[in-house]
Amino acid sequence: MNIYPGNVASATVFTLQNQCSYTIWPGSLSGSGGAILGDGGLSLAPGSSVQLTAPAGWSGRFWGRTRCNFDGTGNGKCVTGDCAGELRCTGGGVPPVTLVEFTIGTASNGNKDFYDVSLVDGFNVGMSVRATGGTGDCQSAGCVSDLNSICASDLQVKDGSGTVVACKSACMAFNTPEFCCTGDHSTPQTCPPTYYSQIFKKACPTAYSYAYDDATSTCTCSGADYTITFCSV
Repeated sequence: MNIYPGNVASATVFTLQNQCSYTIWPGSLSGSGGAILGDGGLSLAPGSSVQLTAPAGWSGRFWGRTRCNFDGTGNGKCVTGDCAGELRCTGGGVPPVTLVEFTIGTASNGNKDFYDVSLVDGFNVGMSVRATGGTGDCQSAGCVSDLNSICASDLQVKDGSGTVVACKSACMAFNTPEFCCTGDHSTPQTCPPTYYSQIFKKACPTAYSYAYDDATSTCTCSGADYTITFCSV
């Protein structure tokens, strides 16, 4: 277990577990000035897990990198989710990538946490998050369907052999206001779900399918620990 500075009494424990049949290299990115969890990145073999501890007020994200190859100094490359060719990330993963995002509460807001699983940056590997020991709604969220297998042809990312390894969001693929919710489409009223985001939502109803998918995708809980599972079933 990695322990990081903070108020231990109100610390939040994240358990990252890999149920995939292959190794996942989780990456983590903290908000400005926040504790760096898991040194920014690590390797997680099939069937293994790791616990990371965050202080009250921590915010950040986790994602899974796939098909990575690092040397002894931590330099290398991942086919999906890569972060500047480093094992220990200092920035976000290259999309398309499935994200789980957290803002851990403090005493000033009743220790209320906010969290979600997001496909706004696309999809590369199934992820879920489950709260334990908390109070409030404490919903589970995730995208456990294999979106790569149903990804629209114009959103697909393929490796050298032609295998689909990730699925772009429509915003990433087309970079237009109606898909990115920018410009004249920068409000929930002017940026409704699209054909592409509805495919994501149907497959993964508890994940953010596009920028304004708040109502069914943002979760809250107080005083919980969280289990984040790759290739959850």
